[in-house]
Amino acid sequence: MMQAQFPNEQTPDGEYDRQDDEFRDWIMDEGSLGYPSAKGRYHLYVSWACPWAHRTIIARTLRQLDNVVGMTVVDPIRDDRGWAFREGPGHTADPINRFQFLSEAYIATNPHFQSRVTVPVLWDSKTQRIVSNSDDDIMRMLNQAFQQWTNSPVDLYPENLRQEIDTLNIFMYENINNGVYRAGFATSQGAYEQAVSMLFDALDKMDARLSMQRYLLGQRIVETDWRFFVTLIRFDAVYHGHFKCNLRRIVDYPNLFGYLKDLYQQEGIATTVNFDHITRHYYITHDDINPTGIVPLGPAQNLLAPHGRERL
Repeated sequence: MMQAQFPNEQTPDGEYDRQDDEFRDWIMDEGSLGYPSAKGRYHLYVSWACPWAHRTIIARTLRQLDNVVGMTVVDPIRDDRGWAFREGPGHTADPINRFQFLSEAYIATNPHFQSRVTVPVLWDSKTQRIVSNSDDDIMRMLNQAFQQWTNSPVDLYPENLRQEIDTLNIFMYENINNGVYRAGFATSQGAYEQAVSMLFDALDKMDARLSMQRYLLGQRIVETDWRFFVTLIRFDAVYHGHFKCNLRRIVDYPNLFGYLKDLYQQEGIATTVNFDHITRHYYITHDDINPTGIVPLGPAQNLLAPHGRERL
């Protein structure tokens, strides 16, 4: 059995079992429960490379919160010390706390923290601690907790669709979002084959679903679409080769590729996609999977080509 990428998150059978999020407090738009909504108080620590962080970047963009919730991007190259703050193309030093490593935020919040340090992180500059490192929760907070500070009409979690969103989110996470990682981080042939089989069965189902409607829940884009998007946008560039999810590419699907282009072409979304950070992170950071550290040049994709989804 090969060496695991994250040994503490590997089962004896070679399956990847992702750790739970450590910090799950909440910002409330109204009332006294949780952290209060405020302009300029909270700060996002993210990576352009990470799909879980990418979700929160998209929510912040669509909700027009750039001047409400600050954001700092870490270096895409992660070593044994974890995510780092450095000056470079598309990433910077930490202007809020002068941290050198994101682990410092975790230790400041819980001095006994010993698990893996992850992005995104939502930081409270007043109490000097992490509010949340759960991308699910942060995405919802950005959607709901800052109403008084934005004029954005976007609602990623509309009340009348919440049950359908929650149900599809679970399916998407187990089979696709985390499915690519279960394939890529598997340390046994059986675990890998099971993950890949579940992944492509789910992708086939989503392709069929999108043959009948423009977005996952009809004519309206909701958070589930963006949860899907962050995996799709990385698929052909990273997961197909690096994680050995190579039964098909997204470009080979009659509906998924058009859907991906449709979402990519939504206002503001292209600016949240950084393929340089994405490819360098995966191919250089995961040196047990790619020991040469060579970063592929491809694939060549025209994400701005007509998508033809308006007809649905």
